[in-house]
Amino acid sequence: MIKRSPAMQDIVDNFSMTVFGRKQSGGACTSCGTTVTAATFRDALSRKEFGISGFCQSCQDEVFGK
Repeated sequence: MIKRSPAMQDIVDNFSMTVFGRKQSGGACTSCGTTVTAATFRDALSRKEFGISGFCQSCQDEVFGK
């Protein structure tokens, strides 16, 4: 997970609540709510993207067209 200032995390959480109905948390996909672990991701880039967007591998594939 990316380290953010408390103010920036509030912005991310508010956006996530508005768009997806849930806060971005370290253990679940922001989009679909699926529980994720490091082993869930195909590669390091996908794990990094999870830290940014909070999307699981399946949601990343859907959004980015894999």
